[in-house]
Amino acid sequence: MTTLNFSLPDDLKKWIEAQVAAGGYGNTSEYIRELIRLDQKRKAEERLEALLLAGLESPSREMTPEQWEELKRRVIERHNKKPRTSAR
Repeated sequence: MTTLNFSLPDDLKKWIEAQVAAGGYGNTSEYIRELIRLDQKRKAEERLEALLLAGLESPSREMTPEQWEELKRRVIERHNKKPRTSAR
């Protein structure tokens, strides 16, 4: 693990400290890591939504039952490989 130092205005520092105290975080680092994880998840969801919209807007074609099964298998496999994060 590495260390990252940054400056915050006093009001943001107080906000973080209050969130740590109220949210059951052990320290400010845990809180910041959780915020970063949530931002990563949000961006991944935005990317997925953009891909889904692009797919909906693309010309359609019929898929065979075999293609649907292969797609289902790949999605399940990808889902099972995802690291699980704790929800707060």
